[in-house]
Amino acid sequence: MNAPRPDPVADLTLISASDETHLTRAIDVARLSRANGNHPFGAILVTGDGTIIEGQNSVVTAGDPTGHAETNLVRLASARLSKDELRASTLYTSTEPCVMCSGAIYWAGIGRVAYALPERMLGEMVPEQDGEPTLDLPCREVFARGGNAVVVAGPALIDEAADVHAGFWDAAP
Repeated sequence: MNAPRPDPVADLTLISASDETHLTRAIDVARLSRANGNHPFGAILVTGDGTIIEGQNSVVTAGDPTGHAETNLVRLASARLSKDELRASTLYTSTEPCVMCSGAIYWAGIGRVAYALPERMLGEMVPEQDGEPTLDLPCREVFARGGNAVVVAGPALIDEAADVHAGFWDAAP
């Protein structure tokens, strides 16, 4: 029998004022993604020296179901940064990374993730997409299966992050 999963909303670990600033930007990037005709997700990566790289969702405009904000960001960051720089970076995302994005983050070697909206709450907003139920697997569980530690902080700014999704999934492309 599986152990009960912790309530992600009760786990606000390791969120600082600086984290909230960067999460606010990730939520703003999610708004841009939505305004550009894509799903409302955004992510930014902040390196140890303060360099910022942003990634928007491109699922609709690129016709690519893997065009999530986090995977797009991982592709950009991996092309520009060394493994050591990625390990010292934090990826901030408007919504908890899905299992696919968590895998990309893990394989890129990014050392820390901070997220706003928990995937369980997103799942309540989007019970299915294109006739398929959403995956219900928190990023902490994905990262826990790997050999490299990925520190996870969040959720935080839940109301702000949820607001970006308001009304979108009722008429999603």
